[in-house]
Order: sequence, then structure tokens, then C-alpha cells
Amino acid sequence: MKIYDYNGRKNICGDRVHEARCRHRMTQSDLAARLQVSGIIIERDSVSRIEIGTRFVADYELRELAHILQVSVDWLLGLE
Repeated sequence: MKIYDYNGRKNICGDRVHEARCRHRMTQSDLAARLQVSGIIIERDSVSRIEIGTRFVADYELRELAHILQVSVDWLLGLE
């Protein structure tokens, strides 16, 4: 599977994930643990890579990130 870059990044939600995570005073490890509890197998370093834009984010991951961070998917995508 080829993963394409968009403006040099593999996702467009990383900055917003970082912003929302910090707003909740949650560490990357905390976020990874909450994702794991919800069934998404991810490690702390993967959260870091999402935030800096070097990791692709699947649609099911985006939905769960929005739920955990108490924001909308549209907000994570910069549409709101």
C-alpha cells in the first residue's frame, strides 16, 4: 500500500491532536493507553509520529481520537 504525502505530511490532524491532548493535560502515553483500551493498538511513539505528521492516521483511529479528545472529527481535520 502506497501512502501519499499531503504538503509534506502523512496526515492533517496531527497539530490538532497535539492541541487537544495538551488541553486535556494528557501525555502521549496516556493517549496511547486510552486508545489501546478502546481497541486501537498503538504505542506512545506512534502518537508522537501522528502529532508531527510522519504517521498516517486511519479513519477508525481518527474517529476514536476525536471521541477520546472530546472534539469532532471535523475539528481534527481543520474543517471547523
